[in-house]
Formats: sequence, C-alpha cells, structure tokens
Amino acid sequence: MTVPDPHALDGRRCAWPGMVGNALYERYHDTEWGVPEYDSRALWEKLVLDGFQAGLAWITILRKRDAFRAAFDGFDPEIVAGYGEADRARLMADAGIVRSNAKIDAAIAGARIYLRMRDRGEDFSEFCWSFTDGKVVQNRRASMADIPAQTPLAVEVSKALKARGFKFVGPVIVYAWMQAVGIVNDHLTCCARHDDVKALARG
Repeated sequence: MTVPDPHALDGRRCAWPGMVGNALYERYHDTEWGVPEYDSRALWEKLVLDGFQAGLAWITILRKRDAFRAAFDGFDPEIVAGYGEADRARLMADAGIVRSNAKIDAAIAGARIYLRMRDRGEDFSEFCWSFTDGKVVQNRRASMADIPAQTPLAVEVSKALKARGFKFVGPVIVYAWMQAVGIVNDHLTCCARHDDVKALARG
C-alpha cells in the first residue's frame, strides 16, 4: 500500500522519536510498518534485520537496508545458507552493513534453520502466525507510553525461535519484529494507519 501524498499523514502518525521530517522513516511507517506479512522469506528477512538492530536504532538499519539486501543476495535463504568463510569475510568488510561477526553468523545459521524447517514440512510463515491462530492481534494503544517493550506472547515466540536454534531473537527483538510484520497492530489509535492496517488483516 502506498500513500500518494507524502504529507497525507502529517500530524496523524504514531509519535516515533525522530520520525517527523525524516522522509525515509515516514514512508516506512506509512507504507510498511504493521502491514500483515505472510510471505515466509520476507518474514525471515525482517527477523534477520531486527536481529542486526540489537543495540541500535531501527532507522540505522532502515538506512542500510538496501546495502543489506545486496550483501545478503536478497536474503534468499538458499544462497545465504551456503555462505562460507569467504562470504563471512566479505560481509565483515562491507561498510554498508552492520559488521558484527555474531550477527552475521546468526543470519547464516538462521538461513540453514529456515531450510531445515521447510524440508521437514514446517512452513516459516505458518510457524510465525501459528501463535495467534493466523490472526492479527488488534491492539488499541492511545500513546507511545502504552506500548510495552515485550509481551508474554513475544516471550513465547522468542522461546520457540530459540528452541529451533535462531539467535538474536530475544523477546524485545521479537516483539519489534511482530509489530513490524503485522502480527500485532500497534499503530496508535490516533494514527491514521491504525484502521488501514486493521483492514488488511486476513479473516
């Protein structure tokens, strides 16, 4: 979904720190954040990027997202799973991304886990959405102060991801990911996107 007028939501967005006047951040909020994502590969890509965000602001990752996609071959799990030492060295030398051995290793390992899940008949999208029975959790939060850093559901999903071997999937990271991919709708009720996103949910 796109917003033709870049100023269409001015004054009617979630009150994210640093977003006002930042065109990249505003566009992300207006067109992507909270939109229910059902594609397995896209869900995994966002989980990897949220893992890279650990300790950083999301806008940092957003600015580097194109570089990440180029560096990680479009986040194709089949390709990333085959990365070896030369690829690790290449990624660590890439100033366009966040250079962290632990996070790069987690991304590569995550691709292999993704493929193992698929090969045993466990679709990643179905897995991600199984915790809410395929439905979006429709929250009605009035202010940023009402939004928690994590929830019991995020703790549950985090434990399930860790049990499969994923790294950088603590409950705070997982909750940010759940918000971003629309498993939960945490647009504020005063935000014009709240009802738009709600209408996109299946069922």
